[in-house]
Amino acid sequence: MSNGGDYTVAGGVEDAYGEDAASMDQPVTPWTVSVASGYSLMRDPRHNKGLAFTENERDAHYLRGLLPPVLLSQELQEKKLMHNLRQYQVPLQRYMALMDLQERNERLFYKLLVDNVEELLPVVYTPTVGEACQKYGSIFRRPQGLYISLKEKGKILEVLKNWPERSVQVIVVTDGERILGLGDLGCQGMGIPVGKLSLYTALGGVRPSACLPITIDVGTNNEKLLNDEFYIGLRQRRATGQEYAELLQEFMTAVKQNYGEKVLIQFEDFANHNAFELLARYSSSHLVFNDDIQGTASVVLAGLLASLRLLGGTLADHRFLFLGAGEAGTGIAELIALEISKQTGNPIEENRKKIWLVDSKGLIVDSRKESLQHFKKPWAHEHEPVNTLLDAVKAIKPTILIGTSGVGKQFTKEVVEAMASLNEKPLIMALSNPTSQAECTAEEAYTWTEGRAIFASGSPFETFEYNGKIFVPGQANNAYIFPGFGLGVIISGAIRVHDDMLLAASEALAAQVTKEHYEKGMIYPPFSDIRKISANIAAKVAAKAYELGLASHLPQPKDLVKYAESCMYSPRYRTYR
Repeated sequence: MSNGGDYTVAGGVEDAYGEDAASMDQPVTPWTVSVASGYSLMRDPRHNKGLAFTENERDAHYLRGLLPPVLLSQELQEKKLMHNLRQYQVPLQRYMALMDLQERNERLFYKLLVDNVEELLPVVYTPTVGEACQKYGSIFRRPQGLYISLKEKGKILEVLKNWPERSVQVIVVTDGERILGLGDLGCQGMGIPVGKLSLYTALGGVRPSACLPITIDVGTNNEKLLNDEFYIGLRQRRATGQEYAELLQEFMTAVKQNYGEKVLIQFEDFANHNAFELLARYSSSHLVFNDDIQGTASVVLAGLLASLRLLGGTLADHRFLFLGAGEAGTGIAELIALEISKQTGNPIEENRKKIWLVDSKGLIVDSRKESLQHFKKPWAHEHEPVNTLLDAVKAIKPTILIGTSGVGKQFTKEVVEAMASLNEKPLIMALSNPTSQAECTAEEAYTWTEGRAIFASGSPFETFEYNGKIFVPGQANNAYIFPGFGLGVIISGAIRVHDDMLLAASEALAAQVTKEHYEKGMIYPPFSDIRKISANIAAKVAAKAYELGLASHLPQPKDLVKYAESCMYSPRYRTYR
């Protein structure tokens, strides 16, 4: 990494503050303009250290008297805040306290998140972020990210220029129409891009200044919000059709114009029809990624690849049954079929026949083809109609059952017992979020299969003891994949996302599961190792981008894992001169 005026780090993006060009123990200057008082420094979340400013810094930066005389280390600040957070009984209060901290002291916020990831992930991400979005209007204090509504049509480029950061590398954008399993939350969906990007930084090491959360507000069809006096969005029904397409087209063009070819645009929580259409329309012209379709698929495939060590056989030896045929279900199914093709050389059409999907009308079969949405058609196989999930389990005899329906309690005792009667070790993945929408709980899966199930879910469940054996439920959480995936795309300077990069991410995650993990029935590694996992995923994704000729940062670094680690943001305080 070169020092001096022309440094290019973390994927060749200019670093305005010189924070990355300076090594961690080199002092940096936090000022970009000269000031006569440290008051504004304390109110800049990027540079504020609270009571951790040293004696020298207090003199040099006009902070004398503005702080009490005590000097705390960042570790002590972290200890105090974690103690305070644990006093809150209500998860939403923890969420609000963490958001306040992010607005006040950015590095301390990320230090907390990095060091306490297993405890705080459910607060900044699913399930608590769902409740935060539902109540976003009421708990709204200070805007985060950019809001682009129909009012800004024709002026989106100007709006992007209002954002203070020039070197944006990752944008997470939602239109709020399908927030987790909670439905249309309109403009209040902003909690999702904000939460996702805090994980890009904490788990993937992407610099906070390089992250931009965006909500596109085209209205909402949620009557409750339209009648809520505290609702923060447009009070109108959702725009659709041409009006919607034109706004999105203007947005995508403006992003490329303002930030260049290599900004990663992650689509998040769009409704099914728009999600598939946007991905298909822009994947050839922009660097786009849909976490609900591709991120979910990649993390589930990783769990499946890891579980083969417990189940035996290859992916091609198994039969898969999905409950739910939306973005997640069809995305996972397609990636499984792709991976089987990669392993066997068989055409993808043949592999799809091992994978069956059940939607709200029953098993997806050939006789329904005319009435199916386009993304369901590849999964319509020859079979007589089957109306219920239980009958589908009995007819298809799957070895692996995956729930992506967004509707809770669908894996009933009868369904799980049927899986257990068919298989020595049934693999059950109840992936719908938040916890209230899970198809079944870990306790139910283990109890109803007499401790034989291998279980993973979308939201976290506690460890469970059955007949003296401790089971650790897996969490098929997209946060395993997208931060490392994004880092890999950035460090290689990839200009497009290719499916093989998703497969590489899955294989890299599965490779992180060790013998000790398998002995506890785990098919995902613990989140406490997430930064190491992300660096390994980033390296494999970057290597695939170079191999496919999609990388623009040349020459390729010799050791991509080390390079990925060297590019990761550290939340430790800097010394100011």
